[in-house]
Amino acid sequence: MTFKLSPSAINLMLECQRCFWLEKHKVWKRPSGVFPSLPSGMDMVLKKHFDKFMERGELPPEMREYGIGNEYNLFNDKAKLEIWRNNRKGIQYKDKTSGIILMGAVDNLLTKKGKIIVLDYKTRGYPLKEDTHKHYQAQMDIYNFLLRKNGYDTEDYAYLLFYYPREVSETGELIFNTKLIKIKTDAKKGGEYFKDAIRLLEGDCPKKTCEWCERV
Repeated sequence: MTFKLSPSAINLMLECQRCFWLEKHKVWKRPSGVFPSLPSGMDMVLKKHFDKFMERGELPPEMREYGIGNEYNLFNDKAKLEIWRNNRKGIQYKDKTSGIILMGAVDNLLTKKGKIIVLDYKTRGYPLKEDTHKHYQAQMDIYNFLLRKNGYDTEDYAYLLFYYPREVSETGELIFNTKLIKIKTDAKKGGEYFKDAIRLLEGDCPKKTCEWCERV
C-alpha cells in the first residue's frame, strides 16, 4: 500500500496514533463534520489578492503595516507556486526506504536575502487567543522540512496572517481585521514527525484508543 501524508494527517497522528493508523490503512476513518466553504473561498480570494502585489513587486498593506519592509519579497515563480499550492501535488518528499510520501500545499512564500519563509493565511470568525498560533506549529515545521528536502534554504520561522471579521460597512462590505504572527519553525522536528509516521504505518495497529476509535 502506498501512503501519502499531509500536515493534517500528521496532526491526526499527534492526536491519536490508532486513529491515524486505521485511517491510513483504510480500515476506519474518524468522522468529520461538514467543512465550511467560506474559508476555501477566502483562501482563493487572498491568493489572487497577493498575486496582484507579487506581479508589481510589492507587499500588500496588511503585511507592510506590521513592519515587513523592503528586505522581503513575495515568491515570484508563478509556475512553481501553482504546483506548490495544489492540494493534490504540493511540495513533496519521498522516503527512499519506505516509499511513503510527505506533501504539503502552501498558501504563499516570502523571500529574504535568498532564503524562503512560509506565509500561511488563516481565516477565523473571532479574534485570536494567546495560543491560537500554536495549533499550526507542526504544519509550519513540516513545510520547512519539505522545502529544505527539496533543496531550498529557509529561515527558521514562518508567518501566519490571520483574518477575522470586524464589521459591515454602510455599503454592505465586510471589513476584516488582520493579525500577523511570526512563529519559530524547526525543520528537524518536521522530519521527526515524518519518521514517526513511517514507523507507525509499517508496524501493527496501536492499541491505545481515544474517544473516537475506542469501539473500533
